[in-house]
Amino acid sequence: MSDTNTFDLVIRGASVLTPAGPAAHEVGIKAGVIAAVVPLGTSLSGRATIELAADETLLPGLVDSHVHINEPGRTDWEGFASATRAAAAGGVTTVVDMPLNSIPPTTTVPHLELKREAAAGQAFVNVGFWGGAVPGNTAELRPLHEEGVFGFKCFLIHSGVDEFPHLEAAEMEHDLAEIGSFASLLIVHAEDSRTIGETVPVPGRRYADFLASRPSSAENTAIAQVIEAARRTGARAHILHLSSAEALPLIAAAKADGVRITVETCPHYLTLQAEDVPDGATAYKCCPPIREAGNRELLWQGLEDGTIDCIVSDHSPSTLDLKDLENGDFAVAWGGVSSLQLGLPLIWTEARKRGIALEKVVGWMSSAPADLVGLPGKGRLAVGADADFSIFAAEESQVVDVSRLNHKNAITPYDGATLTGVVRRTFLAGAEIDGVTPTGKLLRHTAHAASPAV
Repeated sequence: MSDTNTFDLVIRGASVLTPAGPAAHEVGIKAGVIAAVVPLGTSLSGRATIELAADETLLPGLVDSHVHINEPGRTDWEGFASATRAAAAGGVTTVVDMPLNSIPPTTTVPHLELKREAAAGQAFVNVGFWGGAVPGNTAELRPLHEEGVFGFKCFLIHSGVDEFPHLEAAEMEHDLAEIGSFASLLIVHAEDSRTIGETVPVPGRRYADFLASRPSSAENTAIAQVIEAARRTGARAHILHLSSAEALPLIAAAKADGVRITVETCPHYLTLQAEDVPDGATAYKCCPPIREAGNRELLWQGLEDGTIDCIVSDHSPSTLDLKDLENGDFAVAWGGVSSLQLGLPLIWTEARKRGIALEKVVGWMSSAPADLVGLPGKGRLAVGADADFSIFAAEESQVVDVSRLNHKNAITPYDGATLTGVVRRTFLAGAEIDGVTPTGKLLRHTAHAASPAV
């Protein structure tokens, strides 16, 4: 058919979430791109049509810029097929893969090519890649950027795997200056190794002891180091998985001063609290740790006032044995929370209790991370954007059953939780993701998107 007035797909509904907010719209899609967003009743012509149910909202595809897929090398922890199926089931249509815990890590161009080879033909959503900044690879950073990574991750403390060593503060600043020279981005796991090294270790089953071993002061110190490095170099830096609300005034002041700093937090810091973590429950272990209820509320305030920019999963899975479930020893268990499939209902469940609108939640999880990594065509339902979206039943409840989640290893601290909001269908480039045929693309950063406003 050659009728230029006929769309490949038309979606009609009383609740379509555009950048202007939810309203009754018709959305027309051509060649995988949103070609029209018009008032409901316009009667766009489509080769296929979808009529939203009364309880459904059309949402832009979420963008999760913090996912550990771990393939190749640790594919028994997670893999491209399982992770991207989980993402699609959660309404996430773009993920950016961390440079660890795969073997080899993404610290050179050849290692990036191995990662892309592993992902090819397996992705059910779009996948981009972070590069890694580790001691001795400064000369690799620009070539990795030119090969399309979305930026570079470093640690200021042991990463948990020996093949991805951490940077000292001076090395971090040196690499930040280099990364700034080609307008890329450094994302930082900000916990200060010296502060933690001076803390008396208290291993064992008690969560309170584990929490004391990763104090907020370690985060605050490292965040201050990142801010000052960004101030001196003028380069863009991003704080990963903020858990310490004590750092919010420091971050807000830096932003007010024009320092090019952005910040993310994660569902586990916004939905869980230390007071409720059972001793020995190592499914809850992550670094930095889940902190107290008062801290959690301040993180929500930081989102609402704009100090925190976005919400991403930090999906960091492992095999069950590495979580030391039998002994429940927080000192030896792998630190990572698996929640890639659950992020939207987790955050929406908490947000609605606080009177926060769905469009704000979706913005924190779609357009904000898309802007962070420089993907202007993602995370928004607007003409010219990619036709990546989900159909969401905002008032339907669900009970989490870990055995029914799509990620590879059946463990999550949310098992058995009752959540509000269900993703019913997810679409990539205008076609429904069926979980059988992988249609995701491997994304490359482009010079055009190299320096979004911060």
